[in-house]
Amino acid sequence: MNESMRAYMRVGLIHFMAYPNVIKGEGPIEETFRKIAVDDYFDAVEITWIKDPAVRRNVRKMIDTSHIDVAYGAQPRLLTTGMNINDLDETGRQQALANLKAGIDEAYEMGAKGFAFLSGKYPEDRLEDAYRALVASTRELCAYAKSKGDLKVALEVFDFDVDKKSLIGPAALARRYAEEICAEFDNFGLMVDLSHIPLLHETPFESLIPIKDFIIHAHMGNCVVRDPSWPAYGDAHPRFGFPGGENDVDQLVEYLRVLLAIGFLSKEKRPIVSFEVKPVGDEDPDLVVANAKRVLNLAWQRV
Repeated sequence: MNESMRAYMRVGLIHFMAYPNVIKGEGPIEETFRKIAVDDYFDAVEITWIKDPAVRRNVRKMIDTSHIDVAYGAQPRLLTTGMNINDLDETGRQQALANLKAGIDEAYEMGAKGFAFLSGKYPEDRLEDAYRALVASTRELCAYAKSKGDLKVALEVFDFDVDKKSLIGPAALARRYAEEICAEFDNFGLMVDLSHIPLLHETPFESLIPIKDFIIHAHMGNCVVRDPSWPAYGDAHPRFGFPGGENDVDQLVEYLRVLLAIGFLSKEKRPIVSFEVKPVGDEDPDLVVANAKRVLNLAWQRV
């Protein structure tokens, strides 16, 4: 496409994936966040929990100074603690719910525009019970976010039978879920991720078209799914072009074309579309980020 991609989207980077040593809310958060904030390639950044209040204040100052948009990813609050928002044990579900509500508080503190989470594992013989638990939790999260201000809540669609084994999930179930929540709450939507589409055994068309009316956020990345013995197998978000990986320039072109065709990418909305890329082994995180930027530049020329 001849027009700038910035006319259609705000390019973002997931801080805690590009620099995974901060994923537990500790580590060199300020130093790595600053790398993103000073890079004007990025219009947005996605952060997660920051346990130290002083560090949160310093990061918020960088956010305000750099004029960068922020979204909050609460996925690590669940994945690193083993909590499940659709836990069939009510005590466990309430613990996960309290954890995510604390994340909503932090998202507001950091000036975030959106808040994302994921569904949890489910017993196959009680899938419907897990679904009802997820709906109950989502209703509480949306109501809580709305009571505090204007914050979009998004559930990220993950794989359901490979790595994370999350309930949501396949396109048909994601659509059913989004329809049910959006009938009651106008601050809810779905987050999609190119990295997860091969893990869902779907194509971009199959994955995105059924839920096109509910997508409010998107990620770009890669995965390894064909051979469990290969490095970075599963939901590890390796760089584009990683050996044995599924996604590179061609696949990103197809993904962006579908997002454009369904009206998600648009001059009116300019949604956040973030890289979710993670170094593998001893890879330099900054080189992995540079890889992603080059791939998007090449892909957009062909959209």
